[in-house]
Amino acid sequence: MIRRILLGAVIVAAGLAIYWWLTEPMLLSRDFVTRPAHTSNLANGLIVFNAGGCSSCHAVPDQPDRLKLGGGLALPSPFGTFYVPNISPDASDGIGRWTETEFVTAVTKGVSPQGTHYFPAFPYTSYSHAKPDDIRDLFAYLKTLTPVSGKVRDHDVSFPFNIRRNVGIWKLLFMDGKPFTPDVAHSAQWNRGAYLVNGLGHCAECHSPRNFLGGIVAAQRLAGGPNPEGEGWVPNITQKNLGDWTPKDFAFFLQTGQTPDDDNASGSMKRVIKNTSQLPEEDRIAMAEYLKSLPPVEGPPRPKTPEKSEPGN
Repeated sequence: MIRRILLGAVIVAAGLAIYWWLTEPMLLSRDFVTRPAHTSNLANGLIVFNAGGCSSCHAVPDQPDRLKLGGGLALPSPFGTFYVPNISPDASDGIGRWTETEFVTAVTKGVSPQGTHYFPAFPYTSYSHAKPDDIRDLFAYLKTLTPVSGKVRDHDVSFPFNIRRNVGIWKLLFMDGKPFTPDVAHSAQWNRGAYLVNGLGHCAECHSPRNFLGGIVAAQRLAGGPNPEGEGWVPNITQKNLGDWTPKDFAFFLQTGQTPDDDNASGSMKRVIKNTSQLPEEDRIAMAEYLKSLPPVEGPPRPKTPEKSEPGN
């Protein structure tokens, strides 16, 4: 009897040790921490800010100034409601006391300065492909903005999804964390577009269907699906749905929100257009070239009950 109890205890301890090891938050390597100081490029930081859509989520809701990043936006999901944090340079409620390394770790690894996992409502699975120096420039740019006081409320997520340690398993399943590698078979412009769409722009986070664990269905990436915010349907943006769009159409839409058939972006896509419209024209053209090159991918079937769609979202 005692042997069975001891054996059971050993098995449980081994299981907990494996779980703890697998779910350990990943920090930046010592090589990054000790590398030479980076000379900030604020102009590039602004481009990264707009490409990453930071104000779409982090601006104070209903605040006309998109640069007041006090957070508070509610993001509903099948797992509960997430509330976007304050990322203004406020020393108490924002990121004013963060180090550059802590910021890059948060954005590219999804790990907080306290060493805990962020929930993947924060699209770090896409941001993980970004160049570290781009994120460093973003941090420098954010520090130039107006501090906004005010703590954002805690997430409203039920058990067991509220256990942050479990996110480590989710990351093992759905986050590869590989840096963007240019495809030598394509032009520099195409590669810039691929970098913006798949990395900073995190287009797949909304435009892809997800499985029951909330991970993107890789085979249907960018093929549309249910709106992650719970209402409506996000369109397929591969050539399966937008095959008649020209690169010029894509670029014009990213600037104005207007589709070739004179429809307009709505819902959350309106916030996205406020960001992409601020990008340099050459970046919108690069994104357009890449989007036009996407092969047709069949998305999930839409429900029979009519739902409100977001044109171009």
